Amino acid sequence: MTGLYEPLFRRVLYPAYESGLRRRRTLAYLREYERDQWRSADELDALQWRKLQRLIAHCWEQVPFYRRWWCDAGMTSAADIRSREDYARLPMLTKPVIREHAESMIAPAHRGALFFKTTGGSTGEPLRFGYTRESYERRVAVMFRGYAWSGAHLGQRTAYLWGAPVAAPAGFHLFKDRLYHAAFNRRMLNAFDMSEARMAEYATALDRFKPETIVSYVGPLVELAHWLERNGRSIHRPQRILGAAEALHPHQRELLQRVFGAPAYDTYGCREFMLIAAECEARDGLHLNTDHLHVEFADGPDATGPSDLIVTDLHNDGMPLMRYVNGDLGTPCHRHCACGRGLPKLAKVDGRKLDALRLRDGRLVPGEYIVYVFLPVTGVKQYQVVQRELDALLVRLVPDAGYDPVVHDLIRAGIHKLTGDGVRIEFETVDAIALTASGKRRVTVCELPA
Repeated sequence: MTGLYEPLFRRVLYPAYESGLRRRRTLAYLREYERDQWRSADELDALQWRKLQRLIAHCWEQVPFYRRWWCDAGMTSAADIRSREDYARLPMLTKPVIREHAESMIAPAHRGALFFKTTGGSTGEPLRFGYTRESYERRVAVMFRGYAWSGAHLGQRTAYLWGAPVAAPAGFHLFKDRLYHAAFNRRMLNAFDMSEARMAEYATALDRFKPETIVSYVGPLVELAHWLERNGRSIHRPQRILGAAEALHPHQRELLQRVFGAPAYDTYGCREFMLIAAECEARDGLHLNTDHLHVEFADGPDATGPSDLIVTDLHNDGMPLMRYVNGDLGTPCHRHCACGRGLPKLAKVDGRKLDALRLRDGRLVPGEYIVYVFLPVTGVKQYQVVQRELDALLVRLVPDAGYDPVVHDLIRAGIHKLTGDGVRIEFETVDAIALTASGKRRVTVCELPA
């Protein structure tokens, strides 16, 4: 039945739902992106430039913030941007700038029809941003394309070791979520509930579901792999593993492949744009989705080491993020890929680290959980959670406008939802959160001995 369901879902059920019932153009965009990936590098470069020129003109005419900001930078019209070098001279967009000017960054024609998300991101600076329906549908299409490079397709039996929201759905919403995931042939496992004592439950769940693909936060899956190896436990072998949320380091890749008996693929994205890059079957660097995004390296296109990534969504006309510095570092790859795709590559993602916090009962708290805790928090510019004792956490906060210490109760409740009340939580307000040597601001720092 598994072999029959995948083509049925891809060709009949999902098109009927997505294109027919929901009236979304996700599949049309997917066909477009699947076609464009085989263009030559020069053709893709020209396509990206046409999209970027269109967006620059739109921002100049329709988005008050950019017209004013770019005028201050010396622009007199959109025609001033004649090359990528001209675009690279425009000021870079940062989280503090977005927080200060969010309202004027919205194009008036799209104001009533935007979707909004909040992100804490791996840099610990909360941010609320908007995007259009087209942008959302294209992001989903790009994600489907990127996952398919590893052989993971729609309707394939897939297990997700992923983060669940702090406020889990209940009642009808829980039933709807389960029905939705069942239709997609997915099994969702909550990475935030994982502990040493419950590792056997996760192993058994995977063994019973028998996924063809596992998509997971890197940290929790690595911990599960260590547990399986220590305990001599063998489980069903998937066909592939896709790592997310953190960079997949060589030693982790080797461990996952050894324990699960399947190739492991690296992916890279962020909440602001979803999938930015992913490995293909060659597994020699991550293809950048440059027919969907404009990605720059702060040290220039010829950079040979870690460089700040600067990203532009080419299809978000509602609240465009132009030359947005997302806080991650990446090393470009200057080799052509043996797969034949013309999309350029990222050699690796550098300086993105979310430490797992540890609890006395053996549970691990992924850094991504802390990001979820802070999503509803307001009045905080930056945050970081530091662990020096098993039963205590220090929460560092950089206050923003509207900061009120009452927010401590919200943060404490969110953390205690997973850790229990036995963990003491102290708060410290600071002027800034120190960067790591690689230029990152870590959300979680575990200083306990290994």
